[in-house]
Amino acid sequence: MPPHDKNKLNKIEELKSKLFNKNYQTKIEYRDGFPHFKKRDVMDSWGKKEDAELISKEKLFMKTSVFKNFFIFSLVFFVLAIGYASYMFFAKGNTVSNDNIEISVLSNAFTAGGEEYPLLLGIVNKNNSPLLLADLVIEYPKSSQVSLSQDNEHIRLSLGTIPAGGIKNENVKIVLFGEQGSIRQLKISLEYRVEGSNAIFVKGKLYEISINSTPINLLIDAPTEINSNQDITLGIKATLNSTKPVSKILLKVDYPIGFQFIKSVPAPSLGNNIWNLGDLAPGSEHGISILGKMIDVFDGEEKVFRVWSGSQSSSDKSLIETIFNSLEHIVMIKKSSIEASLLINGVLEREYAVDTKTSIEGQIQWKNNLETNINNLEIRAKISGNAVNRKTISARQGFYDSSQDIIIWDKNSQSKFVEINPGDSGEVSFSFSPSSLFSALGGIISSPIINIDVSITGQQAQGGGATTVLSNSESKIVRIISDVGLSNKALYYSGPFTNSGPIPPKVEQKTTYTITWSLSNTANNISKAQVRSTIPSWIRFVGVSSPEVEDLAYNATTKEIIWNIGGIPRGTSITGAGKEVSFQVELTPSLSQVGTMPLILNDAILTGHDDFANVDIRVSKASLNTRLLNDTNFPPNGGKVIE
Repeated sequence: MPPHDKNKLNKIEELKSKLFNKNYQTKIEYRDGFPHFKKRDVMDSWGKKEDAELISKEKLFMKTSVFKNFFIFSLVFFVLAIGYASYMFFAKGNTVSNDNIEISVLSNAFTAGGEEYPLLLGIVNKNNSPLLLADLVIEYPKSSQVSLSQDNEHIRLSLGTIPAGGIKNENVKIVLFGEQGSIRQLKISLEYRVEGSNAIFVKGKLYEISINSTPINLLIDAPTEINSNQDITLGIKATLNSTKPVSKILLKVDYPIGFQFIKSVPAPSLGNNIWNLGDLAPGSEHGISILGKMIDVFDGEEKVFRVWSGSQSSSDKSLIETIFNSLEHIVMIKKSSIEASLLINGVLEREYAVDTKTSIEGQIQWKNNLETNINNLEIRAKISGNAVNRKTISARQGFYDSSQDIIIWDKNSQSKFVEINPGDSGEVSFSFSPSSLFSALGGIISSPIINIDVSITGQQAQGGGATTVLSNSESKIVRIISDVGLSNKALYYSGPFTNSGPIPPKVEQKTTYTITWSLSNTANNISKAQVRSTIPSWIRFVGVSSPEVEDLAYNATTKEIIWNIGGIPRGTSITGAGKEVSFQVELTPSLSQVGTMPLILNDAILTGHDDFANVDIRVSKASLNTRLLNDTNFPPNGGKVIE
């Protein structure tokens, strides 16, 4: 047994003898205070104290050593990085900075619109390293737009390598457009690479150029204030200010909401707001006069008209590809001092369409908008046009002067017109009928129209016995719808087909009939015309039509017959050739139909569009049965079904 194990055993035996010995006394010591607590390390197992302390010191040393080494390594790396960067910057000298690149514009800060502008640029590289694969990019507005946008002109020039301390000069010619006094913005960019990198770096510069003249001068002559529902005339003048001729010039006018185009001189080339000015020589001038009306606007509103001019697009003839100039005109809407509004059949519209069978009722609503009285009020309505039946003109409490076609309401016919108080209002009315669109003597009226021009005047008392004449006006156009006719006939003994079967029709025996649709038209061309009808369930569509050139279709599912006509020219079947189509249907009567005259075709409906009156038309014709009223050879009793 090892010596240290024997010592442990002896100590245990000694401790046992003390515990079980009756004569053993515990020694008691008295202390004045508590002993200081001393924290001791407790070992997990038996062993020497020196070994445990040694292990603890080794662990602490290991931890301290790791952090210390990491810190030393980081410090050394940082010092090396600073040293390398300093070496690259000061010793090798290949660092490039945008601040050391200068882009200078050496040209004038102004130019004439539409003329070539020599743009002289200087690029200076103040870096200690060259700029590789350098490109100069110039971006500027394509038209007269104020600022840069996606639709810009781009010029790219390759400069190659700009050495350290080197200078590159470039002269580029560009063309700018815009209004006189406007500013155009250029974006100048230098794209380059540096040694040892594939990245592209960009140095940019913005430069502004003033436009001191335009290639096309625009002038708008129009009032700055108008009343609601008042006519307005815009005079537009376009003058070529360039020293070189230009070709394919368009002028476009953007109208504000509430503006109603009436006419222009010359007439627009496209729609109601585009004029093709063609090729212009230096100094040439074009004038356009536009007549319109501001409707459904309110007091205090501002309405903006904008005029554009430029070269025509090669892909779309209605578009301006490059805008040379633009100009706007602002009109203020003010309430009229004296107001007159004309309603046609209760409708307040600039244009109204009516057929010849409908009479025209006119109501003129007047009002004093001033805070003072208006004296000697007078209202006049002039009725003119090629479709007026002058004999039917009637004025209620007014006088119709047939020599001038004017209806007059004044203090002689309206006693209250002597003095109108502030805010007072009222109404006068009249009526007439359109004339027939065709007569044997006069033929067909072309573009039938009725113009109604209303004027209202009054006097406002001023100081010192003076008076001011107040006035206002209102105009309306009534377009007459063309008389379009549809004839719907059922035949047996006549027509383009030979029909078969018994007349009168017999139960469970087949009888065929011919249906003929014929058209007529008077004054206006009709477009998108079509006739539709259906056949009853006991009728069969035979499947033949005449003439074959006509577009007649049958839908077996819906039992619908459709005649796609297209256009119906003015004068059809009156002064020009007729237009009709025929087709066959078949009837096999049932016992339940004995003694009746069965339908062989339901109602027929003609639809289309009157191109002059600008309204859709609709003509209906009643259904047809086996009683053939349009067939002269048809017997009186040939319509009822027999057994």
